[in-house]
Amino acid sequence: MSARYHGSKGIVRMNGAVVAMATWDLDKSTDKVDVTSFGDLNKVSVQGLPAVKGTISGFWDSGDTTMLAASESATGTTLVLYPSSLAAGVYHYGPAWLDYKMSVDVNGAVKINGSFEANGSWYHQGL
Repeated sequence: MSARYHGSKGIVRMNGAVVAMATWDLDKSTDKVDVTSFGDLNKVSVQGLPAVKGTISGFWDSGDTTMLAASESATGTTLVLYPSSLAAGVYHYGPAWLDYKMSVDVNGAVKINGSFEANGSWYHQGL
């Protein structure tokens, strides 16, 4: 039986620790290579491997340096992305390079953002 879930129950784990994030997205777009030949009635492509990448963002917590430390790691980090804590056993995971960004706005909360790219094989569970 399928179900739909609210995004408020999402989880981000980084090197085993749960980090307080507010959003995440995962992009597994694939390369497409044009193989159109004479006589084809339209363009024809073949599909390559997915380029796993995405973003995570949340609000800065002065006591949590997990994301900053992961971005400074020479070996990267391990990310586990859960769409919902209510969907037990459903997640994406793998090793990643992480870039860190902090945004400060006079009219808002201090935010942290990260973009990531796979630095090894990624997998999914329960999807």
